[in-house]
Amino acid sequence: MTEAVQKAAEILRKAEALVITAGAGMGVDSGLPDFRGDHGFWNAYPMYRHLGINFVGAANPEHFERDPAFGWGFYGHRTNLYRETEPHAGFDLLRSWAARFNLDTFVVTSNVDGQFQKAGFAEEQILEVHGSIHHLQCLIPCGNAIWPNREEIAVNFDSMRADRVPQCPHCGGTARPNILMFGDCSWLPQRSHGQQMRFDLFCDQHRDRRLAVVEMGAGTAIPTIRHLSERLGARPGAGVIRINPREAHIRPPHIGLPCGALEGLRAIDQQLN
Repeated sequence: MTEAVQKAAEILRKAEALVITAGAGMGVDSGLPDFRGDHGFWNAYPMYRHLGINFVGAANPEHFERDPAFGWGFYGHRTNLYRETEPHAGFDLLRSWAARFNLDTFVVTSNVDGQFQKAGFAEEQILEVHGSIHHLQCLIPCGNAIWPNREEIAVNFDSMRADRVPQCPHCGGTARPNILMFGDCSWLPQRSHGQQMRFDLFCDQHRDRRLAVVEMGAGTAIPTIRHLSERLGARPGAGVIRINPREAHIRPPHIGLPCGALEGLRAIDQQLN
């Protein structure tokens, strides 16, 4: 992997702006579960195996409609997990490169965990394409309100049910996370759309500059992040560094590193130093 790491470091040295793209694999080094395939999900949530529910089934808004306490069992636990998790050292490496090379930076992630904000990236430089578990909305929805998730939710792991169901402060009905779920018709996208507008402006402002794209943990099952990285990589002078332990393939002149996010970032940092 030495030659690929050297080329990755060169992309960063020559860059005039930086886009960080990340999928679920970014959180593995922080101790967050890998939901790759049904068995990966069940390893993280063995109680759902007995119920015959996979990740797509658990991350479905119909649970909030039929049995809100069960819907909040999954998302209440995830809220607590993400609040307790500390971002791994790779986040700091990314921030240090942006500072060291004076790179205007934007983050685009499909993760809903808020780890980039927790690691010190500014809210205005982040696009969360699937929303955030740290924000809530009305289930119906009764309006366009999106508000911070300050709920404290205990979960019974035997039944995967929450001890209480958060309520919409406007109509008193059930509240749900402001996350785009599977088969979701009621997600309020305004917050993410505002982030998208800022990212579009960033891309326009840097359209004539050499762009480095560092992608981590973005798989092919839901290829939103990979497609974005490759679209950005098609710009003149742009270079993509794809870090993925199982799906690192990418067409030259872009670089694929077949390893986890933290391992790849550390290898690049050693080369930069």
